[in-house]
Amino acid sequence: MLELRHLRTLQALREHGSLATAATNLNLTPSAISHQLKELEHWYDIEIVNRRTRPIQFSTVGLRLLKLADDILPQVQLTQSDITRLVHGQTGRIIFSSECHSCFDWLMPLLNQYRQQYPDVDLDFASGFEVNPHELLQHAEFDLLITADPITLKGVEYFPIFQYESRLVLANTHPFVRAKSISIEDLAEEMLITYPVDKHRLDIMAHVFIPANLQPKQIRTTELTQMLIQLVASGRGISALPDWVVYEYEQKGWVTSRRLDCLTPQGLRRTLYAGFRSEDKNKDYFSGFLKQLQKFSTQRHTYYQD
Repeated sequence: MLELRHLRTLQALREHGSLATAATNLNLTPSAISHQLKELEHWYDIEIVNRRTRPIQFSTVGLRLLKLADDILPQVQLTQSDITRLVHGQTGRIIFSSECHSCFDWLMPLLNQYRQQYPDVDLDFASGFEVNPHELLQHAEFDLLITADPITLKGVEYFPIFQYESRLVLANTHPFVRAKSISIEDLAEEMLITYPVDKHRLDIMAHVFIPANLQPKQIRTTELTQMLIQLVASGRGISALPDWVVYEYEQKGWVTSRRLDCLTPQGLRRTLYAGFRSEDKNKDYFSGFLKQLQKFSTQRHTYYQD
């Protein structure tokens, strides 16, 4: 019966041209190679190679078997490699979800680095902002959740990525830029420009307005960060964004930011977390991403110093 070892032997004979050299390459004896050829010739009842020539020449049947070897053996090797990666957790799928609308600014470069180390891992994103993301994570609807509000759930862990400051974003000509102090009541007289997400997921709503039992005068939403910045820069309203988002546009001179010190002298500080199921952290490809997050966390600097 034709076996993979026969095909490998034929390839070695073609490459090296003699039984002795092919045997050395395959860690076999020349008699073992000869025995394999006799098995094939007995099975097909025809000569496979001409042993008397130097280098060895293949018969028509031998050439057909070589073509089969060239077609099959690479696929066998590829499948074996895939199985090895599966067994050792080097391939799989990570589906991301985020409660942070602007997190893609720093997450996408991180994912590009990760792909270089784990090219066989499929990366995907949940569609939109979920109503109960922590419970969906627990029930494996996705695999990693970016959030600033961890919840204690069985089988779910949270890794602190970094601390950030949520800053008030203003047009360069807004009176708040030069004001000595800004109260929550002052903020409530303004139009708030923000992302179209539940108000409890917005830092300024959840930690400034709602605890004070106040609401902005009006709320206007947009999906795009650049559009949000343009609206603020045009004096259409105010906003509050994470420091890594504000810094880029403030450096360009488009807007001005201020600390939300109506809460504390340190402003509104939050910690961003990566939530995941405990069962996943021992998978090589998943722990690899967590290690990359940890490295990113230690390298990230604070844009606005106290």
